[in-house]
Amino acid sequence: MALDRKPPPQASWTMADLLRFPPPGSAPLPPPPHRPAWNRYRPSESMKGLLIALFGGGVPAGFAALFTRMANETSGIPSLQILFFRCIVHLFFIGYIRYQKIPCCGPPESRRRTVYHAFVNIISIGFAYTSFMVVPSGNATTVRKGSSTICSILLALYMEKNRLTGYDWFGLVGSTLGVVIMVVPDILNLDKSTQLYDALGYLLACMGGVLLALGLVIFRSLDYPSKLVTVAFLFGLVGSLACLPAMFLLQDPILPMDLLTWTCVGAISVLALVSFLCASYAVTKAHPALVCAVLHSEVVVTLAVQYYVLQEAVTPFDITGAGVILGSIAIITAQNISCDAPDDDDGEEAGEQRKQGLSAESAAS
Repeated sequence: MALDRKPPPQASWTMADLLRFPPPGSAPLPPPPHRPAWNRYRPSESMKGLLIALFGGGVPAGFAALFTRMANETSGIPSLQILFFRCIVHLFFIGYIRYQKIPCCGPPESRRRTVYHAFVNIISIGFAYTSFMVVPSGNATTVRKGSSTICSILLALYMEKNRLTGYDWFGLVGSTLGVVIMVVPDILNLDKSTQLYDALGYLLACMGGVLLALGLVIFRSLDYPSKLVTVAFLFGLVGSLACLPAMFLLQDPILPMDLLTWTCVGAISVLALVSFLCASYAVTKAHPALVCAVLHSEVVVTLAVQYYVLQEAVTPFDITGAGVILGSIAIITAQNISCDAPDDDDGEEAGEQRKQGLSAESAAS
């Protein structure tokens, strides 16, 4: 009798299988595919974006302030000239664009936003590089990242459909609090003889952060496939056209003759390019406010470089604020650690075979 049959020991059965039995002589159902434990789950898209922003966007950018200060102190090269050299590196994307036959400015319906994105980023980085030479690099980076986080939160509340969780809000508030702990004591203790000069540096850093958040939100709104390469090339094109006359009108450009200055400029260009690409890609995977908060890792790296390399003073408030920022980044990252079971081809084929087997046995019964 069919009720006396037992399933073969090599098959893996579910509760639905126990309620039905195949007719006599039918082939046993194939067992589900076996995957190793490390390959059963994959990180979520949001988690991938935050990791890219952390290690590809924040950490490399933390060294940009070091090389900017070294280049300026070695040969007196101005900030706009450093930005001009960085824009030239971005122009090499024209080779890929021409090879793939991609429109240089994006498709017609997104062309205006793409060009606007390039202008916003050029102004943001120009403000940032100038602030590095006016106030301590760690403080300028802290103000820039803090203002970018606050601005991205306000823009996200107004424009984004995805709502933040309670843990995300806790991490964002903690990240902002860390910035306040680091910056406010320094602002309150400004030297009266250079108070106006320092205030201008902090204002430039703040405006650079606001424009950084605006640029990330604009990039997130672009929806054509080649947007990452296109905005990288347009950044170099618009930046070159804007910086070339501006650095002669506003500053005194020089031709560096020493190897150290050229090494610093090359390092700034490469690290900034990696940070630009990773931060832009991250906002396509995760919320812009969370990406800006994770980019605060640049602040911690800059403070470490400021203390160990530039020999600039680091106060207890800086250490406390950096600890709060790291804790906030850990909370945001842990909240977004979710694993999704992969739907690979083997799993789908096995599922189809099991469904066909169950359908056959139902028809036979």
